[in-house]
Amino acid sequence: MVKVAVNLPAKQYDVQIENGLLATIGELVQRVWQSRQVALISDTNVAPLYQAKVSQQLSEQGFQIHEYVVPAGEVSKAWPVAADLATKMAADHFTRSDGVIALGGGVVGDLAGFVASTYMRGISFIQIPTSLLAQVDSSVGGKTAIDLGEAKNIIGTFYQPDAVFIDPETLATLSDRYVAEGYAEIVKTAALDSTDFWALIEQINSVDDIRRYATQLSQRSVGYKARIVMGDEKEAGQRQLLNFGHTMGHAIELLAHGKLAHGEAVSIGMVHLMKVFEDLQLTQPGLTDQIANRLQAVGLPLDSKLLGTAEFYEKIKNDKKNKHGKLNLVYLKKIGQPEIYSIPTDQVKSFFNEEVTF
Repeated sequence: MVKVAVNLPAKQYDVQIENGLLATIGELVQRVWQSRQVALISDTNVAPLYQAKVSQQLSEQGFQIHEYVVPAGEVSKAWPVAADLATKMAADHFTRSDGVIALGGGVVGDLAGFVASTYMRGISFIQIPTSLLAQVDSSVGGKTAIDLGEAKNIIGTFYQPDAVFIDPETLATLSDRYVAEGYAEIVKTAALDSTDFWALIEQINSVDDIRRYATQLSQRSVGYKARIVMGDEKEAGQRQLLNFGHTMGHAIELLAHGKLAHGEAVSIGMVHLMKVFEDLQLTQPGLTDQIANRLQAVGLPLDSKLLGTAEFYEKIKNDKKNKHGKLNLVYLKKIGQPEIYSIPTDQVKSFFNEEVTF
């Protein structure tokens, strides 16, 4: 089993990665928690595949399981769904001594984490991510969130789990499209991290390759994110680097109204941003094509008609990560050398329209 330790001032936990891990999930949870009531939260896609199996194993270890299922998709990251879960937990007499387990992808992890962090001012929480995106990114780091209308992740908390359990075999039931979606975050992380991690990325030329190398990809991605989070838990400094591709990506993801998955939008955002900085001669020549090639190899999109529209710039200007009238754009000077370029939010449109010609 591969373990990545996350050691923070107020919390220490392990991310454990192993093929077939779900076959012993009851024993693994029992090593972290004493017997208690557990809200096992999943969605309509994942629950039919794994919830009964996980529930049975937890029950055999003395846990009292309550299975809750929410609709699959971003629609569940909303006040009414969070409130409904909290209401059900209250009716089932959950106390501060009980816990929440997220079994699913990024939406379930964000939602369940938010409920755990706010129910009775916070109860124990464990992540069992089943999508590649959640396994390599969103399950680690302690961010929880729900959406408010079209404002993505606008209401949330920093709330670390007690453990994260990753079984790469769950990718066998994930569609090729969503395996590729998660891989966009891996390309992002490798580009930020090092030429060594990038050398592994250069071996990935298909979705089947992603599944084949899933354990290594998760270990490297989680390891990098853990190091960043341990140095900056609440995004006051270097954790901003993880936003590479996300400022542009979030804007077009919102404007696509569900037609673009998160990782697909991030893929487009990374390429779009790197074109800008390469034309400004602030990055290594050819780096944009190098990144685009790795994304395109697994079928990820590189462009969108939503880029450059008035609505696109408005979304960027109103991004929740803007601070004190400034927008921090993360780009790469070269692989493994990220930089932050700050511009006034009222100059966003002129920066992209006037400084660079597409």
